[in-house]
Amino acid sequence: MDRKIYGAILFIQAIYTGMFLLSKVAFDVGMNPFVFVFYRQAAATVFLAPIALFLERKTAPPISFLICLKIFMLSLCGVSLSLNIYGVALKYTSATLAAATTNSLPVTTFILAVLLRMETAKIRTRAGIAKVMGIVLCAGGALTIAFFKGPTLKLLLHHHLFSYKGEVQNSAASGNAWIKGVFLMLLANALWATWLVMQNRILKSYPSKLLCTTLQCFMSTIQAFVFAIALARDPSEWRLGWNVRLLSVAYCGIVVTGVTFYLQAWVVEKKGPVYLAMTTPLALIFTIASSAVLFGEIISLGSILGGILLVGGLYSVLWGKSREHKTAASNTGDIEQAENGSSKEEIVEKQSSIPNARIQHASSPD
Repeated sequence: MDRKIYGAILFIQAIYTGMFLLSKVAFDVGMNPFVFVFYRQAAATVFLAPIALFLERKTAPPISFLICLKIFMLSLCGVSLSLNIYGVALKYTSATLAAATTNSLPVTTFILAVLLRMETAKIRTRAGIAKVMGIVLCAGGALTIAFFKGPTLKLLLHHHLFSYKGEVQNSAASGNAWIKGVFLMLLANALWATWLVMQNRILKSYPSKLLCTTLQCFMSTIQAFVFAIALARDPSEWRLGWNVRLLSVAYCGIVVTGVTFYLQAWVVEKKGPVYLAMTTPLALIFTIASSAVLFGEIISLGSILGGILLVGGLYSVLWGKSREHKTAASNTGDIEQAENGSSKEEIVEKQSSIPNARIQHASSPD
């Protein structure tokens, strides 16, 4: 099971890397971000609807008005508003910064999860200290990449694959636009963190993940259409041709929204929202490498140092959560043993063998 979860996480972050790059290119060649979100969600709805009806038509529980209202609000907060704000922010910044500021997700998600009592922060334990330190490292790494450049590093690859250069990339460094883009990107990620936390609660009352994802896509399509009609009045902004606009819409709609939303719901159900949020640094590393190779973006020392901090924070939190799970599992085993009539001596003997069992488990291939 753990290998499936790790594989799903790597796949999710690789898909998000493609989203950062393709959507940035589409916006830089003139596509309206509000129209882009509408087309993206519409494509995801068309893709997911027949699959959801075929697989979960007979097993899905009935949808009450309250559940429908919750899904509508979840779509508005975590999908429609988040994606529209993200699109505007991406026009002012770059794909690398988008991936970097996404690492504010662990901080926001952890705080929300603690407030809702979905996570604990026991700073007097080694696991709790590791989780808090991981959050600090992730935040420091994201800030380092966003605001510290340092000397640039030359790649051994002298010729990148595409001659594209982002139009906003040069102007974004001029101050006000860059600051505005960073602020909007952080706001979009705060809304996304809220979606991660509330998604877990809604899945407990409505466990049909695929149908729930499809409903979110459908409702966000309607919401995005309202935003686009109000903010994109020029008919030429709605045209799609056989170009990067259509490619980015199809990729983000079918692959990102259609595939990763379902995979994320599955990972959140198995491991919780903070676990998924803590894997976002992987997308940053993938994006930095891809941007350098595909578009010739220069890699700075700040990006390298920030990436190291992010990876360190990722494994610190995962280690803390893993240790908490092992402790909880061992305590549960002790209670069950006592309920089955074990003597006090047997329980003490079992507890003394737990450290050796942990060492063996840590050294196993799994």
